[in-house]
This record gives sequence, structure tokens and C-alpha cells, in this order.
Amino acid sequence: MTEEFIQFERTGTVGKISARGEVDLSNSPQLRKTILGALRVDEHIIVDLSQVSYIDSSGIAALVEGLQMANKKDKTFSLQSPSEQVMSILELARLDTVFSIE
Repeated sequence: MTEEFIQFERTGTVGKISARGEVDLSNSPQLRKTILGALRVDEHIIVDLSQVSYIDSSGIAALVEGLQMANKKDKTFSLQSPSEQVMSILELARLDTVFSIE
């Protein structure tokens, strides 16, 4: 796990989390922590998945938990530009209809 795995930037009340590489059991807790931390402060969370080459069930679980928390707090949560590999997993799990995808 390197520092470059996740980047976070804030513009006003929008928090943007950019992940890169593989999201798996070794680093999905970091993604989860970043998402939940951003939801404490920001009104809208965007998770950029354009540079993610692989995501496993633990990574998907972190995204689902973020969406659930955002819904509970009446905040917005969206995925941005999922890579082809990530999009195919989202479609397979039928999560492409659950998440707002930009």
C-alpha cells in the first residue's frame, strides 16, 4: 500500500476521492476510512475509479457502506468514471443500477 493509492481533495462541500491500482483486502480498509471520514464533513462525495484496474468484494463493500452512510445522512455519493474492469464487476453485481455513476 502506497501513499498514491488514494488521493483526496475538497472543493467547497464536495469531497473527491481518487483511487488507483488494485482495490482489495489489503487496502480496502483505507478506502473505507477515507470515504467515511469525508462523509463526516462533505455534502457530496465522488469516488473516482478511472485508475482502478481491479476491485474485489471488500472494495465493493467499502463503496456500498459509503453509499448507505451517505443515504442515512441525506448526502450524495457517486462513482466517477469506473474503469472497464470495475464497471463490468458493478454490472455483474447489478450495482450499476444502485450507484449514481458519472
